[in-house]
Amino acid sequence: MFLAKYESHIYAVLRIAAGFLFLCHGTQKLFDCPVSEMKMAGLMPWISGGIEFAAGLLIMIGFLTRWAAFIASGEMAVAYWSVHGLTAVLPLVNHGELAFIYCFMFLFIAAHGSGIFSIDHLLKKPRI
Repeated sequence: MFLAKYESHIYAVLRIAAGFLFLCHGTQKLFDCPVSEMKMAGLMPWISGGIEFAAGLLIMIGFLTRWAAFIASGEMAVAYWSVHGLTAVLPLVNHGELAFIYCFMFLFIAAHGSGIFSIDHLLKKPRI
């Protein structure tokens, strides 16, 4: 396939983009930036926002990527079943598509690792 030679580059773009968007979800919950109409009360926005901010940043820069992605995947599984899954099982019915796709994308990233354009990749290179 003609894109096969760019597989590692495309994966890096996916990891960076997913990490950046997850980081943005965290900043929205923690700092209300960008401004959100949906407000959460109690301790939950601080916990989920903290996980999303830290894991998103780590995934985006590719540092401790497997652990950060595994934790992010778990958070999205909990979010899906505790918020969306209570109303219906199917993501298209309960509006949980984003939590669902994040869960499995981060699980894939956890299994695949950081790849190129990452701090993890730089740390693995032998020093000359």
